[in-house]
Amino acid sequence: MGSLLQERLQANKEEKSRIDKKVENSLVRVTQNEKEIVDGFIRAISDEFRKEITDPKTDRKALDAKIEKAIREKSKNLDVGYEQKKVIEKYAIANIIGLGPIQPFMEDPAVTEVVVQRYDNICIEKEGKVIAVKEAFMSEENLRNVINRILQPIGRQVNLSTPIVDARLSDGSRVCATIPPVSPHGSTLCIRKFQNEKMTPEAYVRLGSISLEGMLFLKACVEARLSIFVSGGTGTGKTTMLNALSTFLPENELIITIEDTLELQLKQRNVRSLETRQANNDNMMPVTIASLVKAALRMRPDRIVVGETRDEAIIQFLNAASTGHEGSMTTAHANSPRNLVDVRIPIMMSMDGASNFSEESRAMQIAEAVNIIIQLERLPNGKRIVSRIVAVDGLTQGKRVNLCDVYVYNRQTGNFKCTHKLPKYILDKFRDRKVTLPDTFTELPKTGGPET
Repeated sequence: MGSLLQERLQANKEEKSRIDKKVENSLVRVTQNEKEIVDGFIRAISDEFRKEITDPKTDRKALDAKIEKAIREKSKNLDVGYEQKKVIEKYAIANIIGLGPIQPFMEDPAVTEVVVQRYDNICIEKEGKVIAVKEAFMSEENLRNVINRILQPIGRQVNLSTPIVDARLSDGSRVCATIPPVSPHGSTLCIRKFQNEKMTPEAYVRLGSISLEGMLFLKACVEARLSIFVSGGTGTGKTTMLNALSTFLPENELIITIEDTLELQLKQRNVRSLETRQANNDNMMPVTIASLVKAALRMRPDRIVVGETRDEAIIQFLNAASTGHEGSMTTAHANSPRNLVDVRIPIMMSMDGASNFSEESRAMQIAEAVNIIIQLERLPNGKRIVSRIVAVDGLTQGKRVNLCDVYVYNRQTGNFKCTHKLPKYILDKFRDRKVTLPDTFTELPKTGGPET
């Protein structure tokens, strides 16, 4: 009899262990009745720990441990099966001290971005594709609580006086959140997860995002101190490419990086990182990309690397790139190299109300400061590729910035074609700095290459 009882106890223990692993490793979806049970947990927990929750001096980790213990005790008293108890317990913990339905996506290394369009409308980016998911927050209030829980450790919060928050989390992830009335249909949340393992140049080649010869050419461009723009649409991997290019920067140069939120991961010794700051009150001076680029010029850098240029800061960057800080790099949103030099950069230059450049003078400044444009693209299957590498070669007779293709991606064959042509001034830079090109290039005519 005793032996039979022991066998049953052992079987029961093994069954519970199996259920524990199953619930732990799966996405939790609950019924309406289970949601109501969790709502009751939330109300009870809020009442029980109200003082500690609202006290800014509370040790958050210790409080979370106490709340988790209380949740587990409450779930034990539920008149339901063991598996249902564990499901309710996990869901309650995720919604009370975790990140609710987005918790598993934040823990999934294959997910690069989480976008909450409304409390009941969530999508993720995984392997380059945007995917709608069934998971949802229980309510608008639940989403709002999670947003503030995310922001609390960095001393920020979203409220009526600050309805938009754009911040960097302690792990390097970027978060942008809004609440009504800015987003009238409900709160929104976007988290771009920090990638611990950055894309190396070797990984770009291995994944077929660029040819080996193309990457070696970019390495030569960095070593020859050519000024580089990484251009592309949203989500094409501009910052990732900038990180890859940074691996080619020499150890003995003084480098300054400038970003809205720190994402660049330069490994060189002589790197100073600057970050913008929003003004939270009338007495606080806002720190912008433009002001940081201006300040960086007084800090004796050999190169300046700007995470993204999207406003009048472009004028300071172009000045830096053409006056002793050759080899500087930045990214910008543009659909093509032609769109970048003819539309995007001129629009950014016009944002400076104190400047009044003619169309020709803008083109001249761009042609003088920018040497290489790397155009990135995301294909329909989610794959990110370098669609073109373009050299800037002065102005055309029509006073437009002259562009000539160096590498072009062929969508039909999936191959990268090299034109083996470069402007004379770029060839001279390679020769002057004794940088070896990956292949033989022929000089273009003095008028430049074909219009692109």
